[in-house]
Amino acid sequence: MVNLLKIFDQSFLTKQIMNRKFISITRMIVQPIFCFIISIFIFHSPLLSQEKSNTSNKPASQETSDIVIHQEIDFKVAPAVLYQTLLSSKKFSECVKKSFPDFNEMSAKIDSTVGGVFSLFDGHIIGRTLELVPNQRIVQAWRVVDWPDGVYSIAKFEITSQGSGTHLIFDHTGFPKGLKEHLAIGWQQHYWDALTTYFK
Repeated sequence: MVNLLKIFDQSFLTKQIMNRKFISITRMIVQPIFCFIISIFIFHSPLLSQEKSNTSNKPASQETSDIVIHQEIDFKVAPAVLYQTLLSSKKFSECVKKSFPDFNEMSAKIDSTVGGVFSLFDGHIIGRTLELVPNQRIVQAWRVVDWPDGVYSIAKFEITSQGSGTHLIFDHTGFPKGLKEHLAIGWQQHYWDALTTYFK
């Protein structure tokens, strides 16, 4: 009986020692990890909140200005004349030919219905008409022929009467990054300047 008690006491003491060692080792492992995690949270949370603050305070116009072309132009013709010229194969071809003689006589092929396709400047520009409001609005899926397959931008022409003439509000969105300046110049030279010359 005495031997059994001794064995039990030794076993109990051994377990107690092992438990204490396990707790000690666990503390040695867990405490540094816990402190490391806390330090990351303390030092990085202000930076994260600052980044979020900077993002939220950024004006929407700055976030999208590099992918939007906005232009406003006045023409000395009635809205119906501008609208019809933009949707007529014959008239738009004449317009282009007058300013750029190297293009063919019929450089434009335009289906002037919603869903209709168009090809301009001897096939350099292609697309499809998405929306038409007679003498008021034209919305097109518009692309340069050598853009990556399936990439289309949106060109929107808002036409309003202004005295005896027309005020055009034009927005171009969704084109590939890095082309804003090039496209803006193209719209000015090949569309607005050419149309102004054509209407003289």
